[in-house]
Amino acid sequence: MTPARHHLVWDWNGTLLNDLDLVVEATNAAFASVGGPVVTADEHRVRFRRPVAEYYAEMLGRAVDDEAFGRLDRIFHDAYRARLTTCELAADATAAIAAWPGSQSLLSMWFHDELVPTVHTYGLTAHFARVDGLRATVGGGPKAEWLEKHLAELGLAGSEVVLIGDSIDDADAAESVGARCVLYTGGFSDPSRLRASRHPVADTLTEAVALAATLP
Repeated sequence: MTPARHHLVWDWNGTLLNDLDLVVEATNAAFASVGGPVVTADEHRVRFRRPVAEYYAEMLGRAVDDEAFGRLDRIFHDAYRARLTTCELAADATAAIAAWPGSQSLLSMWFHDELVPTVHTYGLTAHFARVDGLRATVGGGPKAEWLEKHLAELGLAGSEVVLIGDSIDDADAAESVGARCVLYTGGFSDPSRLRASRHPVADTLTEAVALAATLP
């Protein structure tokens, strides 16, 4: 039976891709370049937010302007790329994708030209009607405008869509287009932050898909 919201948009980093440890490592490389603190995975999950420049400013204890953020963002991504091949998919990612009865797509805030071949490397491309990443030279911003563009390219209204992601920013993006969202606790956000939201929360991706299929 096809759910009422027949299209599922997946988040990538921290959701389908289990890359929290690498993200924390790359964040620390960026902070170290300016004499900043070392952040633990638990601290990152509690404090991380978008715009990322605001998160960096909080952790560094000083303002981070566009120029400074651009430098930090380049250092972060260089460190991230260097060890990306060490990352695996979330344990139940392929089972969760297979469990959804409707159409699916993927939207990431990682750079589009790098995202597409990476998704292909993991053998997932054929499952998605569309794969979109960030089409900009510097990242760190909210997801909302990119989700709007993603759905426009698919010819879908938000009312037809549910998004599965691991952050409040994913939920905010879904709300901005009239979509629903299921939040996954296995990624970049502390589970208590997600449970404090008014959105459904799941501890596994297969549970997230099951919840998504019940949403009106």
